[in-house]
Amino acid sequence: MFTGIIETLGSIQELKKDNDNLHITVKSAITKELKIDQSVAHNGVCLTVVHIENDSYTVTAIQETIHKTTISDWKTSDIVNLERAMKLGDRLDGHIVQGHVDQIAVCKNIEEANGSWYFTFEYDASLNNITIEKGSVTVNGVSLTVVNSKTNEFSVAIIPYTYEHTNFNSFVLGTKVNLEFDVIGKYVARLHNLHQ
Repeated sequence: MFTGIIETLGSIQELKKDNDNLHITVKSAITKELKIDQSVAHNGVCLTVVHIENDSYTVTAIQETIHKTTISDWKTSDIVNLERAMKLGDRLDGHIVQGHVDQIAVCKNIEEANGSWYFTFEYDASLNNITIEKGSVTVNGVSLTVVNSKTNEFSVAIIPYTYEHTNFNSFVLGTKVNLEFDVIGKYVARLHNLHQ
């Protein structure tokens, strides 16, 4: 379980195929605090630490995870948003995030607004995921509030701190991102669909 508040950034050092799996080695300032079997969200994807060496650690993604996320596009030297699993008793500054990506979206528009930024993302509405105005959504692991919610797109406002301390500052038009929709909204939508 995560909060969507990014702790730090990591740099991908190596990508190594192993049958259908992909071993991803990441260099990060939090490496010395990690343990084997610990969960870490990478751009919103929950992955398990399987190896630690010096200032780098390795996680493994299975084929289903690779298929449903942007991992297949990752390259060495890419910067990823990192968050360790939340501790019981900590403040929940973002919202409840599972680290289970629902689908990929594409950055459709970036608008600067006097020191902040509005990013608009488009996604495939046929998968029945929804956003609501002022609801929560996770973009590359970052907990954000939805503005301008539509059937297959939404916008988020990014303050300078978030822009500087996440990989949002590397987004351009066409950048693919991982989306996790609000877990409560997903349950409500599922119940609604079952009773129609």
